[in-house]
Amino acid sequence: MSSVRGMLLLPVLCSIISTSSAASSVSRKCEDSLATPLPFSSFTSSSVFGRGREAGHAKLNRKQGLGGWTPLETDHQQWLQVDLGSRKQVVAIATQGRYSTSDWTSKYRLLYSDTQKNWRPYLQDGNIWTFEGNVNSEGVVRHELLHPVLARFIRFIPVAWSREGRIGVRLELYGCSYWADVISFDGHGVISYRIKSRKIVKDITTLKFRTMARDGVLLHGEGQQGDYISLELRRARLQLSINLGSNQYGSIQGHTSVTSGSLLDDDHWHSVVIERYRRNVNFTLDHHTQQFRTNGEFDHLDLDHGISFGGIPASVKPSTGARENFKGCMEGITYNKDNITSLVRRKKVDVSSFRNLTFSCAESNSFSVFFNSTSFLRLPGQGDSDTLSVSLSFRTWNPNGLLMFTALAYGWVEVGLTEGKVTVHVNVTQRPNTRIDISSGSGLNDGQWHSVHLNALEYYAMLTVDGDEASTVRTAIPIQIQTGGTYYFGGYFLPTISRSLQRSFQGCMQMIHVDDHLADLRAVEQGLIGTFENVSLDMCAIIDRCVPNHCEHGGSCSQTWDSFSCNCSGTGYTGATCHTSMYQQSCEEYKHQGKNSGSYWIDPDGSGSLAPFRVSCDMTEEIVWTTLKNNLSPQTSVNSADQEEKAVLQITYNVTDVQVLSVTRGASYCEQYLAYACRMSRLLNTPAEGAPFTWWVGRANERHFYWGGSGPGIQKCSCGIEHNCTDPKYFCNCDADLRSWREDAGLLVYKDHLPVSQVVVGDTSRAGSEAKLTVGPLRCQGDRSYWNAASFSSPASYLHFPSFRGETSTDISFYFKTSSTHGVFLENLGTTNFLHIELRGGSMVVFSFDVGRERVELSVHSHVPLNDDQWHRVEAEKNIKEAVLQLDGQHREVRPTPPQGHSKLEFYSELYVGASSGQRGFLGCMRALKMNGVTFDLEGRARMTPGVNSGCQGHCNKYGMHCRNGGKCVEQYNGYSCDCSHTAYDGPFCTDDVGGYFETGTLVRYDFLPETGTSPVPEQRSLPGSGLPIEANLTHEELVFSFSTSSAPSILVYISSRTQDYMAVVLRHNGTLQIRYSLGGLTEPYTIDVDHRNLANGQPHSVNITRNLREIRLQLDHYPVSTYTLPDTSDTQFNLIKSIFLGKVFETGQIDPILIERYNTPGFVGCLSRVQLNSVAPLKAALRSGMSAAVSTHGILVPSNCGASPLTISPMASASDPWHVEAAGAVFPFNEDKARSDEVDRNSAIIGGIISMVIFIVLGIMVFVIRHLFRHKGSYHTNEAKGAESADCADAAIIVNDPAFTETIDESKKEWFI
Repeated sequence: MSSVRGMLLLPVLCSIISTSSAASSVSRKCEDSLATPLPFSSFTSSSVFGRGREAGHAKLNRKQGLGGWTPLETDHQQWLQVDLGSRKQVVAIATQGRYSTSDWTSKYRLLYSDTQKNWRPYLQDGNIWTFEGNVNSEGVVRHELLHPVLARFIRFIPVAWSREGRIGVRLELYGCSYWADVISFDGHGVISYRIKSRKIVKDITTLKFRTMARDGVLLHGEGQQGDYISLELRRARLQLSINLGSNQYGSIQGHTSVTSGSLLDDDHWHSVVIERYRRNVNFTLDHHTQQFRTNGEFDHLDLDHGISFGGIPASVKPSTGARENFKGCMEGITYNKDNITSLVRRKKVDVSSFRNLTFSCAESNSFSVFFNSTSFLRLPGQGDSDTLSVSLSFRTWNPNGLLMFTALAYGWVEVGLTEGKVTVHVNVTQRPNTRIDISSGSGLNDGQWHSVHLNALEYYAMLTVDGDEASTVRTAIPIQIQTGGTYYFGGYFLPTISRSLQRSFQGCMQMIHVDDHLADLRAVEQGLIGTFENVSLDMCAIIDRCVPNHCEHGGSCSQTWDSFSCNCSGTGYTGATCHTSMYQQSCEEYKHQGKNSGSYWIDPDGSGSLAPFRVSCDMTEEIVWTTLKNNLSPQTSVNSADQEEKAVLQITYNVTDVQVLSVTRGASYCEQYLAYACRMSRLLNTPAEGAPFTWWVGRANERHFYWGGSGPGIQKCSCGIEHNCTDPKYFCNCDADLRSWREDAGLLVYKDHLPVSQVVVGDTSRAGSEAKLTVGPLRCQGDRSYWNAASFSSPASYLHFPSFRGETSTDISFYFKTSSTHGVFLENLGTTNFLHIELRGGSMVVFSFDVGRERVELSVHSHVPLNDDQWHRVEAEKNIKEAVLQLDGQHREVRPTPPQGHSKLEFYSELYVGASSGQRGFLGCMRALKMNGVTFDLEGRARMTPGVNSGCQGHCNKYGMHCRNGGKCVEQYNGYSCDCSHTAYDGPFCTDDVGGYFETGTLVRYDFLPETGTSPVPEQRSLPGSGLPIEANLTHEELVFSFSTSSAPSILVYISSRTQDYMAVVLRHNGTLQIRYSLGGLTEPYTIDVDHRNLANGQPHSVNITRNLREIRLQLDHYPVSTYTLPDTSDTQFNLIKSIFLGKVFETGQIDPILIERYNTPGFVGCLSRVQLNSVAPLKAALRSGMSAAVSTHGILVPSNCGASPLTISPMASASDPWHVEAAGAVFPFNEDKARSDEVDRNSAIIGGIISMVIFIVLGIMVFVIRHLFRHKGSYHTNEAKGAESADCADAAIIVNDPAFTETIDESKKEWFI
């Protein structure tokens, strides 16, 4: 599932947990009331409505004065400020309206500062956070801050207020005291700290910094071996570089670099935590953590006992050029729990490089102005001057915007941004069509501070960007300018003056100079000079919406002031945040979309971290094959050897190991062809017990000593398993060490070992030795996650899954089929969060979820009914920008998501598939449920949940009648199949006869296990006879079989017991049938003679004998059923049934002498088929070798249908027959989508059946004639695995009989009898 990040090993995890636990403990204790104890003078405000409404009355639950603060004006320029006296950690805020009035604040924002300057807005979800306030005057609304604030001054900014009254507030701040040693760095001073250990496995470094410089080294350490660690600011971003060591040949490169944050030169405090254990690193900046693993193979950091803070000491030659030292302030510096700032204060470390060491942080003299799209700042300047000089610094994300506008006596001048360049337009109206345009710079909308200086004097103008005098642009002005004396910055909206080309600027400005004088913006704030509108003074609220980067899977992020966008080109993903994969999860899914064989990109984990990759899909059969090719050409010569006289061949694939694992893990079966052609080159060194000459390496870099066609634990080749090696003394053809070419080849099918990544060949260095190696592509079939399904049979049923992490992007997809019009597909029942997908009205799917306090609902209508019992697909996604709901890949709704509240959705509570909240749950089938790339195991959860069934149920209700002769209908995901394992038949509907031709003396014996014994036969689903695994006492049995023969007398079926009870069916000398029962209580067996017909006529005959206590019912061929009754003196219980004999009896102990003397010699010669006693099919077990160790065959038994006419089912027209196939035969399992209803042509089917019967009879006669004339028996072909008796060792027996390894060894062969 879900995406999987690298996690730290146990020691670091423990430290993290302990740290977070300590933090939690502090948070729980950090609950002091901070505002209530303060004096009246600690509260100030922008204005006061009147006496009794001063800021000092704005304490929670207080009624003094007039019960709270109310400003004079009710507008967006008002604020209430609280001076906490010293820096505090603020964790929560609570508000009320003004006591017993209609004055309250319904929405507000918070600003904070250490110095009453350079205010910073409280941010959450990457936005300036707006808190929900009050709806009356008395209710208390409390908000916990997602991230605690460290500040001395807090400003409360009303955003919305009571409609019935005015702005009003009483508040409380909650938190606790905060103190830390602060050190000021001037760009020269460096703290040199001696560490206790030279080679460090684990380290934890913490610090807080504050700066206005965008470059500088905060931390540096390096050793003589080339190890280093460095933390530095580069273009106001924080870069952590670590090298745990590179080898001298350069094949192992240890350098690792990670970047975090942006705009860190904002003169605000930023916290850093670096946790490392060996190669695993957690890098946290301002609560955002990146987890990564360093490059290389080394674990220790060798720093030669030294590490520095604030820069690189002059005595150290840096490994990568000269870099600036840090300028600013740091506090809370610790290294492995050593408090460095405390050590500095106590003079325990080297600080000799400091010119003036101070333990305070100097206030900045900068004064920023924050503009939005409706802001402007007006400043005065000199009028009627022939010189114009304006300079400023700005930062913005927008490529266009107005920086400055001023009207001249005759014209105007405008400085702005156009496509990231600074442009100057001078329009002089004294002369018609006189306009001067100049520009400079590029890409200036990168969020960094940039300076602009415009000078216009006499008859020329100069434009300088970022102080680069060398690139100053000069231009001539045809006339001398005359200034107007008023300058507008950031916007110009007065309609009485000529309209400017660019209307507004969104961003920050500082260091504004007019006429070479620095503008006194504090005087502007106090209303002494100039004016402004919708401007935030002494604050720069620029936000980098691309950090952290919400564009997933390598998508590139770009932004404007208000939003960001993702470029997903070349990533293989799409959507607003590049979250959704463009490709299907497997070849299986492509096939069900109607695609043909070919090369496709697949993405097994969808939106997960695994990148898409290309595979070959073979869809020519019902089974879909996924193929991954490798770099080794077929028959690659092996002739080079290393120093150990071994040739090593690396096998590489066009995908990563993780991508290969995603294919094999989801597949139901995988195989890879492996062949070794040899001439005097030994392979596995058999039958010796030593190490083989050659081995191959598979998954997890494990060696394997078995070869293609064999299995794990068996040091044999395929010929050793099949006993057909060139030299029987060896288990591989190549081990015979012959001078002629030989080959050992076969399939590797144990998928947990695949693919082959390396082959080591060890016997090619001798004179005359040659070898050629072939490693085929990895081929896998099936996609278990795609068909992982569950059936909901009750509207109250549901599946319960533990909580899952949604993060900022969450996608959900699944298939469903139903005949119901309503039902909840899935939901969660969190206390604050909500997620819900349901079906409404049979034609609409609804997706709803919470973002903050808002509920978002999307719905998609289908033009066709969704309750048509056909598969439909639902895909839902929500991310930080939008929500998407898609149905069947075509019906789609997209809606923007609210900007606030996404962080609260990082953790959903428990998930329910179906409805657990009392609503009507989903009825039907659901499969392939996937969330954020993780497939939910519906089948596994359904097995332990009442009301929900594993797999997709319902097909057998419609088509189960087509499984004949006792075959069991088995639900499949996309259809059904017939399980014939407990019948005497084979085929798709259990209608194909299983029979065999018995030579003279041939017999089949099926033994029941003793009641107290333990079965040596592993349980197999298709094991015939599993209905009677042990000896039993029968009061009811049903014996069914068919036969054809031309010779008599003979024994057809004999059932023995451990007592003297038995049952026999024989042909007498005249060819008539006799049934003999001996159940005890009688001196002679009870016999039933059927005298009316000679059955030894070469024609097929069917017999059904059913006994229930004393009543015996006999049906022969098409004749009516005859009923017989055992004598009253006869016992009714068939005691301890032991064996079933077919064709002849070979039994120890007392046997009816009449059977032996009259019927057992020479034995049955002919065909037997359809033999079944209750649920035991002994003949089928004999013919399906390897399926049962309880059956044995003596003599020659050749598979044959004996010319018996097959049982027919009710004929259906091909259009309506779901199993209708062409001449090539049926393909299984049946796909329900192919089924269609139509009329049935019964007459034609009956005629066809009669013709078929005649053809089978003629063919049967021809077979017997040919057999008697030429004694030539037909061929047969079996694909069944051998039983344990075919293995030559215990390992072989275990592997061959392991149900999980039934396809390990391909034993297909043909045998001919002449």
